[in-house]
Amino acid sequence: MSRSYFSNIEHAAHNTTFPLTDVIEQLNFNEQGLIPVIAQDHATKNVLMQAWMNREALEKTLACGRMVYWSRSRQCFWEKGATSGHTQALIDMAFDCDGDVILCQVEQIGAACHTGRPACFYLKVDAAAGHVTIKGDASA
Repeated sequence: MSRSYFSNIEHAAHNTTFPLTDVIEQLNFNEQGLIPVIAQDHATKNVLMQAWMNREALEKTLACGRMVYWSRSRQCFWEKGATSGHTQALIDMAFDCDGDVILCQVEQIGAACHTGRPACFYLKVDAAAGHVTIKGDASA
């Protein structure tokens, strides 16, 4: 990744375009070859989950229009919903200003979380009360 690449395009005018392959080449994949991805519901704008992609998962996602992640625990590709039926269709993708995070707007069918909850962020922090509350029931 070339930090200067993203610094150089910071002040580009609205609607300036760059070749997708060039931008992907400059993304900041970590030492394991991964980049964090945030999945957000395109309609509600709720953040559903965070996962990881390697370059090939990113290319697969762009090619098929469905979210394909890299499972760090299983060390394999993970097409969201392939076994559960809880799929994510890619609606829109954006890279952050440093090229080290991907934001994907998705159409979520079913639950986003493996617990069966609508989103993975169901542990709500109440700092003033000093506790965390679970919001939403897990599916059986």
